[in-house]
Amino acid sequence: MSSHEQDTALKQNVDPQADLATEAEPEGPLAEQVPDERCLCFDNVSKFYGEVLGVNRVNLRIPPGITSLVGPNGSGKSTLMNLMTGLLEPTAGEIKLLGFSPRDPQNLFRHLGYCAQFDSFPPGLNGYHFVYSYLRVHGMSREEAKRRTDNALERTNIAHAADRRMAGYSKGMRQRIKLAQATAHDPQVLILDEPLNGLDPMGRAEIIDLFKELAAAGKHVIISSHILHEVDLISDQVILLNEGYVVAEGDIRSVRGEIDKHPLQIMIRCDKPESLAMRLVRMPHLRELKMHDDRQGLLVATSDSKAFYLELNDIVLEEEIAIEAVTPADEDVHAVYQYLIGSGQESTS
Repeated sequence: MSSHEQDTALKQNVDPQADLATEAEPEGPLAEQVPDERCLCFDNVSKFYGEVLGVNRVNLRIPPGITSLVGPNGSGKSTLMNLMTGLLEPTAGEIKLLGFSPRDPQNLFRHLGYCAQFDSFPPGLNGYHFVYSYLRVHGMSREEAKRRTDNALERTNIAHAADRRMAGYSKGMRQRIKLAQATAHDPQVLILDEPLNGLDPMGRAEIIDLFKELAAAGKHVIISSHILHEVDLISDQVILLNEGYVVAEGDIRSVRGEIDKHPLQIMIRCDKPESLAMRLVRMPHLRELKMHDDRQGLLVATSDSKAFYLELNDIVLEEEIAIEAVTPADEDVHAVYQYLIGSGQESTS
């Protein structure tokens, strides 16, 4: 039985508060070699809505860069974000963002910007005054607030509509103005719930470039998204959630390496697929082998990718095989998520 299944069984048979008493050691690839004061830290954090589980026993150390939260509706993504911002308090455990507690919002929000999934704008404001007003509330002078407002509007490419009332904005424009407001005070941490929703392809590309620019400057960019191929392209690391539990964390390859029940699929294009297949079938860790329809390559599945690649090199040299391409077939977010969540659902059905 996996640790996730054990946790689920415990949850079904014990009182929620009793379940919280079990301590778990922080673990996972995101925690390595980054001091706590530069991390977003979750120490054994749980959140229950009465008897309903939000998230349970979450241990994370999130370093700077772009981190994506991936999971279906109800998996715990929004709960995790609301805990980070202090909109929710944990039932148990401790959260620190760059050493600041969400229970200290006055200091926390000097270092944090938040972009909610759903719109909630003050009535009657245009885009410029929406950004400017919050900078003034932040304590900045008129001159500083004006300078930062202009910069934020230009950076998010919404300056052309800054004088228009936000009630008349399109969905994409509303996303841009929210992002402008969230970034205007130059926070070290950005928490963005579905920030790409409503943007056209060019808009998505522009905002993704902005995320990469912020991450390159050493900032934390935490996003949730259901557009998995974009998550795969932009993320430095991912956190996969299901039913309130962190299923896996890390970059795509390290997360994929945690899965030992499901073989890694690899596509190979070459000039001698038959000869290659005859050698590959002798590998003890080979789980599947299929010839491509055009008979110019193979699709293989192995439970030991490191050993496979080492042996493949030897075979290619010995058989004088010309390799056109060797490509992992399932090292993207969607494949990883389907492996992890699909196997969990099968085991509980």
